[in-house]
Amino acid sequence: MQRIILASQSPRRRQLLEQIGIRDFDILVPQADEAYDAALPPEEIVSSISRRKAEAACALAGDAEAVIITADTMVFLGGLRLGKPRDQVDAFTMLSALSGRIHQVCTGVTVCRGERMETRAETTAVTFRPLTQDEIWGYIRSGDPMDKAGAYGVQGLAALFVSRIEGDYFNVMGLPLALLGGMLADFGVNLFS
Repeated sequence: MQRIILASQSPRRRQLLEQIGIRDFDILVPQADEAYDAALPPEEIVSSISRRKAEAACALAGDAEAVIITADTMVFLGGLRLGKPRDQVDAFTMLSALSGRIHQVCTGVTVCRGERMETRAETTAVTFRPLTQDEIWGYIRSGDPMDKAGAYGVQGLAALFVSRIEGDYFNVMGLPLALLGGMLADFGVNLFS
């Protein structure tokens, strides 16, 4: 198999690559400008950031034959972007806002090799059941929400908050696998061989 580089420090993205059979890959964490125009649609925001990460990773990798994967995931509630919480109070505010409501998780994915670069986006609608303050604080005390966009990780204790998902479950974890698999196939990476 070709050399694959995951340009992300996310342990969840590493796990997801391994889940689809990619076990031999390198990790590279490029520094990229993550500023964006808030007036853009969510899919364009995450796509542009993912693309900038890929450009930085390509320059850092110095290997024109390597297949490089980058991603950027954001949580949107209405027109409001929910990033990683600054502290426990910020996490409480975010989770309280998500309680009983539908929000969108958007991920931009970029795959590149040499001069060729493709970027696509995936959006998944997630519905939280109504949450009590005790549930929210109990979850916050677990420490799980502090490094996650929207202050939750669907693969952990917060799975108890989710009453419905419309779209790619793995997108909510930070890497839409069906989308990525198709993109990798376009770059000649056959995951079924």
